[in-house]
Amino acid sequence: MKTQNHIPTTKVARASQFVKAGVKVGGNYLKHYGKKLLDPELTREELHKDNATDIYNALSELKGSALKMAQMLSMDRNILPRAYVDQFAMSQYSAPPLSGPLVVKMFRTYFGKSPQQIYDRFEMEAVNAASIGQVHQAWKDGKKLAVKVQYPGVADSVSSDLRIAKPLAIRLLNLNEKDINRYMGEVESKLLEETDYELELKRSIYISEQCASIPNLVFPKYYPELSSKRILTMDWLDGFHMKDFLKTNPSQEIRNRIGQALWDFYNYQIHDLKQVHADPHPGNFLMRADGTMGVIDFGCVKVISDFFYDNYFRLINFDMLDDEEATLQTFRNLEFIVPEDSPKEQAFFVELFKKMIVLLGKPFEKQTFDFGDNAYFDTVYAFAEELAQVEELKNSKVARGSQHGLYINRTYFGLYSMLNELKAKVITHKPDWLVSKKLRLEMQNAD
Repeated sequence: MKTQNHIPTTKVARASQFVKAGVKVGGNYLKHYGKKLLDPELTREELHKDNATDIYNALSELKGSALKMAQMLSMDRNILPRAYVDQFAMSQYSAPPLSGPLVVKMFRTYFGKSPQQIYDRFEMEAVNAASIGQVHQAWKDGKKLAVKVQYPGVADSVSSDLRIAKPLAIRLLNLNEKDINRYMGEVESKLLEETDYELELKRSIYISEQCASIPNLVFPKYYPELSSKRILTMDWLDGFHMKDFLKTNPSQEIRNRIGQALWDFYNYQIHDLKQVHADPHPGNFLMRADGTMGVIDFGCVKVISDFFYDNYFRLINFDMLDDEEATLQTFRNLEFIVPEDSPKEQAFFVELFKKMIVLLGKPFEKQTFDFGDNAYFDTVYAFAEELAQVEELKNSKVARGSQHGLYINRTYFGLYSMLNELKAKVITHKPDWLVSKKLRLEMQNAD
């Protein structure tokens, strides 16, 4: 793979990359419409593919928050055309890596030594390169290690990158400026946390220790003495990323076992720890033939406040929806309904969000759920497309939904997507207070 010898770090240099991408995209549109004059039946697929390639190439050179945004967008099939999703998905674990001299420079900056002076053996060629950093193999005292090295300048450019990337996202990806502004603070704070490897080290140790008893999960040991603010060392875990794992044609039993481990992992974090590994894309999980799964990268962790938790999850018990006043108050607390709404708008949004909750909360209303049911996901995607066309939402005075829901929604979207890809059937464990009367009766009758 081609390595990268230089990362733009100044605001001017980074801004020029966005400008360059915009110019290329403009040229792609001119080329597309020129071809369309000759062939009126020409679709926009080729245009999307060209644009996605040019935008990705520009973002991959910048690394950091710009590339992280592409990674986040790649998880949502409803926001972007397929060409963008496929191209941006590369940011999950196959961005162009840093060259050797830049890696050595990072070690000398934070340890005052080269990696060869710290480890018994250090592979200069990265085995994995993503948005914030890249991973190298190393050995020390007979142990095989994974060493994550952050890209230079990433932490210092988060805020400016997001400001520069916003108009690009609005114009080229057809995103809503109101929605972007609503959640920008939450995204910025999480990205800044992701660049702090000392914070990630603490969270990695805590969450992996708390979740160690969950069946079929494996966590690496972390090494504080070999870590710093921009370099993180842990045990090497073997396993396959999702795409390669599925190529091995695992049995349904193994798919279910890994799917169950995924569900139980997130269920415990959210409901017991009240903080969650909020970056559930396939690059952060290593799946094995025996049905066990390694979990890595706790850079993005969402801490859940009691107020948000109580309001968000009480809606998962559909008994709540039978109480109109309680539902309305919960919608207000979660900012689905706002004070400016007229009675007509309020009634409209209550019904719309009820429909959304019943659809997305369906797995919680079952004792077991088959995530391989593509008909369910087709319905979810169709509803998302329907939402995108709702005039009342497009013309709404505010973006709806608490900013604290951004990473929780993202977490469940990622979890559902991975379980769907695995075609896993899982027992949807949940706290007792989230079990509805209907489900409780079904469970009693089953016994």
